[in-house]
Amino acid sequence: MRVHVVSDVHGNAEALARAGDGADALIVLGDLLDFIDYHDHASGIFGALFGEENVRTFAALRREGTREEIGVFVRSLWGGLADPEAAVDEAVREQYARLFPAMTAPTYAIPGNVDAPALWPEFAPEGVRLVDGEVAEIGGLRFGFVGGALLPDGVTPRPGAAWRPHLLPREEFDARVAGLRDVDVLCSHIPPSVPDLTYDVVSRRLEVGARSLLDAIITEQPRWSLFGHVHQPLSARTRLGRTECRNVGHFQRGATPYVLRW
Repeated sequence: MRVHVVSDVHGNAEALARAGDGADALIVLGDLLDFIDYHDHASGIFGALFGEENVRTFAALRREGTREEIGVFVRSLWGGLADPEAAVDEAVREQYARLFPAMTAPTYAIPGNVDAPALWPEFAPEGVRLVDGEVAEIGGLRFGFVGGALLPDGVTPRPGAAWRPHLLPREEFDARVAGLRDVDVLCSHIPPSVPDLTYDVVSRRLEVGARSLLDAIITEQPRWSLFGHVHQPLSARTRLGRTECRNVGHFQRGATPYVLRW
């Protein structure tokens, strides 16, 4: 059995169309949308709406600024649009209209933090199975899936925001992980909370990882734990007991799926 796994597609529909070549199935671990493109500041939804220079400023604030500084800057940008919600909705739909048809192999998909999963049933064609919070059997193995990322403790989403990332309260995320029992492969968008797996060497910060994923690995000992989210991790892999933990890579840039064989 040969399964290809990708994460953090971020708008790269051309590479996604080739991702399933030669595979029995394709697994997509989220972040289909290119919302803020840190490599090409003129691209992505943010670049289209606010321009290259504002994306460059945002990227600098994300590296070096405080959460308050980032919030003030972003609110000033949204305030300059006549109808921010409509502008974002149009841009998101345009990307999904290109991305979902690119998944030509039998596909199992979950959303990342930069996704709008409420729209997925509208765009997912036959052959693309939406499996967030589910267990699916692929080639005789049980795959458990949990998408999205964690909403930071103490943070309340701002009402009426034009764009709201797919962040789950910790209790909800942990409950979804707890429901994935007796799995051979644990698939998530974010990694387990292991510093080497969550530290991004370019942004020089710890990205979000989940303690519940780590606990599930320690308790259940699946054969593999597969995830993305951290684009330039300090370590792309580690082993916890019998479990091979693997960041499958930043697909937007690398354009090469991780290959799972058994």
